[in-house]
Amino acid sequence: MTSAIFKKPAPYIALILANIIWGGNFVVAKITLQEFPPMSLAFSRFVLATILLLPFFLSQTKKIKIDKKDLPKLIAIGIFIITLNITFFFEGIKRTTVTDASVLLLIGPMLSVLAGWWFLKEKVFLVNLIGIALGFIGALVIIGLPDILSGNMSSQNIIGNILILLASVSWVVGAVIAKGILKKYSSLVVTAIAFMVGMVTFALPALVEYLKNPDWILGITTLGILGLIYMVLLSSISAYFLFEWGLSKTSVGTADLLQYIEPFVATFFAITILGEVLSPTFLGGAALIAVGVYLGTLAKEAHHRHHRAHRH
Repeated sequence: MTSAIFKKPAPYIALILANIIWGGNFVVAKITLQEFPPMSLAFSRFVLATILLLPFFLSQTKKIKIDKKDLPKLIAIGIFIITLNITFFFEGIKRTTVTDASVLLLIGPMLSVLAGWWFLKEKVFLVNLIGIALGFIGALVIIGLPDILSGNMSSQNIIGNILILLASVSWVVGAVIAKGILKKYSSLVVTAIAFMVGMVTFALPALVEYLKNPDWILGITTLGILGLIYMVLLSSISAYFLFEWGLSKTSVGTADLLQYIEPFVATFFAITILGEVLSPTFLGGAALIAVGVYLGTLAKEAHHRHHRAHRH
């Protein structure tokens, strides 16, 4: 891969930039949620993202007609990878640290391996199961099991970490449903429909938030607007196209390898911008997850490439 990077660096730069954008999104979401109610932020994000993605979606539907019998699956994908995933992520990131959240989301690839084994009858090796076990032990450490056992538990942090794990679970369920659909439709079509589903499903909760407190809009600052713009233009749109283009010029294996840049970027920004501190417990749990992800996905082909555009 090293020689290929020097010969044709553009695709690798695109993949790296995409993962840097997604890594930065953890901190951006944490800050922006101080000004936006979670469902209102999600609704605003996917309304704007849908509008921007609509011309590309329409150009695709001129070439390929969407079969009505596929609509239930397409809607289900949107519910799991947008509605539930983003709801759990936003509610989780409000309660926990960026460092915890960014590392816990690495459980996703291991859950994908298990889901492929259970539901899609894909082959799993012993080394994968050992890695998955290590990863889950690491997740329990980061969630706060040592604190619970010692009686020093912080309920908000633990609830936040559990919600982040639920975000991974919902994303994996959506990825499993999407596997067959992606053989028939492009990732752009599936992504655009998922955005539309998110826009519709977040509308009512956002309205409820507004009726409860209509004055929240008055508290939005330039920082909040910039956060929303980042999530729409960079995390949802630009990173998506960078990732898809880079993937088309390299390989799934390369794209998966470079995705591990994301938690390092998130952790760096969390320490430098938010002043978060890495505890020995966190470092131990993160090390277990890192080893677990490596062993758990070893020799396994990834099936979740297009979902990387909107995991959070």
